[in-house]
Amino acid sequence: MEAYSDRLDVDVVRDAYDLAREAHSGQRRASGDEFVSHAVEVATILATFGLDTDSLVSGLVHDVVEDTSVSVSDIETRFGQDVATIVEGVTKIGRVEFRSHTEQQVENYRKLLLSMARDARVILVKLADRLHNMRTLDALKEEQRRRIALETREIYAPLAHRLGMAAIRWELEDLAFKYLEPEPYEALTKKVRQRRKEREKQVLEMQRPLAEALAEAGVPAELTGRPKHLWSIYHKMESRDLPYEEIYDLMAMRVLTDDVQNCYAALGVIHNEWTPVQERFHDFIATPKSNMYQSLHTTVIGPAGRRYEI
Repeated sequence: MEAYSDRLDVDVVRDAYDLAREAHSGQRRASGDEFVSHAVEVATILATFGLDTDSLVSGLVHDVVEDTSVSVSDIETRFGQDVATIVEGVTKIGRVEFRSHTEQQVENYRKLLLSMARDARVILVKLADRLHNMRTLDALKEEQRRRIALETREIYAPLAHRLGMAAIRWELEDLAFKYLEPEPYEALTKKVRQRRKEREKQVLEMQRPLAEALAEAGVPAELTGRPKHLWSIYHKMESRDLPYEEIYDLMAMRVLTDDVQNCYAALGVIHNEWTPVQERFHDFIATPKSNMYQSLHTTVIGPAGRRYEI
């Protein structure tokens, strides 16, 4: 975590690590790794989110109340009320059992978790915890893997989406896909790997002229481009009953602007430069999603006749 030390209180983070190492001494994960390694990985994920010292400290000690003799009061005495509140929230969420998988009950679970988190950092720590657990799921028995993967797909990936953490959502969905539909996952992974360099090249072929067009129009914007993640591709194949070879909009671009006016201006530039696909435009600024997500979505015919979601 040295790369993030310029904005963190390193001494406090080190103290939290010392407590985690001491409290979890002798404990091992199903993989055989020392338990404290999980705490370190969770804190590292939180550091990549750009979070503060209290968040990383909470990540390091998030399991000590549940799995050791350390109490919430001990945490508060050593690290303050904010860290104690976060750790207590993570502990409570960890005790919630998800038994029903009906759409309404799943949504109720999500709302319950959000209501239990008096501090948004509780959910962020839990997401980091779940992400590392999903990355190391191989060590568990198949029944446990499937239960955790289903819970991840239905509860935690949508929570990441609600918090605007797209990259975390994509990784959680792909990891859940790996354990819930292993054969389709392996087959699709192989096909995608064979065309990865081609797809990355196609993203750049769109990103460069798009950046130039926006700059020429005087629209300040930050561009990112990515090939679509595996679960998104598979879901589209299933919903449209199409083979991989006939899924054409495999590239996605993101345009970030500084205000709403420039967001619409960017859309105008994009539609002026490339042909929009009918019925693929959604204005979530005028009509926000239920989680208050706001953006413009469009699909256009880009270079070489390829479809790009923007």
